[in-house]
Order: sequence, then C-alpha cells, then structure tokens
Amino acid sequence: MEFDKNDCCFVRDGNRFRYRAGAIIVENGCLLLVTNDASDYYYSVGGGVHIGETSADAVVREVKEETGVDYEIDRLAVVHENFFCTDSGVNKGLIRHELSLFYLMKPRGTQEIHSDSYCPDGKEFLEWVPFNKLDKVRFYPEFLREFLKDGKLCMPDGVVRKVTNDL
Repeated sequence: MEFDKNDCCFVRDGNRFRYRAGAIIVENGCLLLVTNDASDYYYSVGGGVHIGETSADAVVREVKEETGVDYEIDRLAVVHENFFCTDSGVNKGLIRHELSLFYLMKPRGTQEIHSDSYCPDGKEFLEWVPFNKLDKVRFYPEFLREFLKDGKLCMPDGVVRKVTNDL
C-alpha cells in the first residue's frame, strides 16, 4: 500500500485511516471530477492532508497539483466520515476509514485546467461532467447528488455533516 509519507494516514490490522481535504469545483453547470488508470469511477479533486498542514492549505495545494490552477476557497461545506472497502488499485481489500473536509471553491469563470496529475494507481484524468449527466456517472462522494437541484449545485448554508458507511 502506497501513500505519501507526509499524509495524515496510517494502516493497522488491514485497515487504513486517512485525513483528506476535498474540493467541490463547479464551472458553467459542470462538476470537476477525477479518475485514474485503475478506477472505474470518478472522485473529487483533493487528497491527503499533510502532517502540520491545515485542511484549507491542503485543499488549495491539492487543487493546484491536480488542476495546475490556483483556485480560491469559498468556504468549508461538508465534513464527511466515510467507511468503505477499496475494490481496486494499490489499496484493494483494505477497510477504509476516511475523514474528509470538503471545500466549495470559488468559480473562475473558465473550465481551463492544466492537469498532469498522478496518484499511486497511475495517471489521473480530470473531467468536467455536466450536472445533467451526473446521474449516468459513478462518482464519490455520492452525497453530492443531494445538492443538485434544477441543474444547479445548491449547497446549504453552513457546514453539513455526512456519514457514509458502506461496510
């Protein structure tokens, strides 16, 4: 199992804990999602928070690393406690416990990105998925679907707590 040695992450007894910062990036009615060589699904832009790093700093760093673009944070939107078992990639079979803080990023008015991102499972591919096509796409976190209303992303005011237990 591979992960960045600086990440707030550990493996114990076949289980993996990870502290993650995720980005909700919306431009022109599309959500920016990521996939990679080993995955048959999409996931949010983001990654592990490094030891000594705030989640806000982590999401800005991860967004820049994955998109090649400097996005600004609008606000913290969701705290997500996620329990699942990995079904592909280098961590296949591990029971995962992930704590993610999702930040809504400020739109820039353009979908231009400059991605050359890699993860332990290989090359990452970023894709702008139109809201009206998201029902045909497997992506995580699934709770983002709840916030899609009438072709728009409608995030509630304040911070929302979500728990997903797929064990």
